Amino acid sequence: MNDVVDEQDLLQAAYKSERTASRRLARAHGLSEAEALRRTLVASAGQAGLPALLADRALLRARDAERASARIALRAAAKARRDARHAGRPTAWRAWFDGSARPNPGRCGIGALLTGPGGFSVEIARDVGHGNSSEAEYAALVAVLEAALAHGAADLTVYGDSRVVIDDVAAPDAMAAPVLAPWRTRAQALLARLPQATLRWVPRHKNLDADALSQRALERTLTMEPDAD
Repeated sequence: MNDVVDEQDLLQAAYKSERTASRRLARAHGLSEAEALRRTLVASAGQAGLPALLADRALLRARDAERASARIALRAAAKARRDARHAGRPTAWRAWFDGSARPNPGRCGIGALLTGPGGFSVEIARDVGHGNSSEAEYAALVAVLEAALAHGAADLTVYGDSRVVIDDVAAPDAMAAPVLAPWRTRAQALLARLPQATLRWVPRHKNLDADALSQRALERTLTMEPDAD
């Protein structure tokens, strides 16, 4: 039976192996690609017939689309939960910090952003000499906490992508990193003066503004440095 079927329906229904077989059939017998594909699918359908095969394949595609949509919805829900954990409750003041060393250890630049009510915003992009990346991150945290105190930030959430620094600040004394002790002491002293402040880790892609500021500080410093003899 020579069923008249739209070529697009045939293409959507055909498996990759069937499309490959149909191209071989077209070359071998001088057929159009559409006719070769139709004959290939008729052979695949067997006694059930081409219309039944097309209906079955359409149903399978619909089920696959439903499963894909469900997976997308689950991923979106999981991302929303992660974002909620990272964001915490909304606060009047928010800050982001980041530090970079180039190379590591090497020249250090820090970046931070403090925002507050009424559209208040202050940026920090500063060279802090030589050190490693953890020291640069700590220097950025100290700088933004100092800015928060200077501007009267009370209800404050501070975001950073350095687990080393955020975990070190909160760690018991016995578990803190000895090499970072001076920085930890400074950060804890500032936090003691900001009793409502909370530190939260965020993934790097949620800390891009602070990262850009730290990179700006490094670029400015390295550009100004004279070439070594």
